[in-house]
Amino acid sequence: MSHEALAQFANQQYLNLESFKRDGTPVQTPVWFAEDGGVLYIYTLANSWKVKRIRRNPRVRIAPCTMRGKITGQWIEAEAHIVDATTAEHGHALLLQKYGWKKRLGNMFSGLMKRERVVMTIRLVE
Repeated sequence: MSHEALAQFANQQYLNLESFKRDGTPVQTPVWFAEDGGVLYIYTLANSWKVKRIRRNPRVRIAPCTMRGKITGQWIEAEAHIVDATTAEHGHALLLQKYGWKKRLGNMFSGLMKRERVVMTIRLVE
């Protein structure tokens, strides 16, 4: 990991992504992630609530967590953005490299179910 604040995510499988509803209520979701050059990449279903919240307000907080979302590190302020197709390909490649057969299995099921997915980048707020 190239950024000091991201060091706590090294060797972690999940991060907790906290996005915010219109009224400011936080919503936490554990997600897979991959890092490249200080940028984190995640993917999710295009019609998920977190995508709708982030389109409206890119401000998020992130922390390392367990598969069930139990926080195992410190919260960090960040911004999330949905990316274009080229950047999404890069994000999917990084995630595939990190998660291997689990990601391939998810890709297969998403393809069979015809579920559209989006990739988001997360950058720390300086």
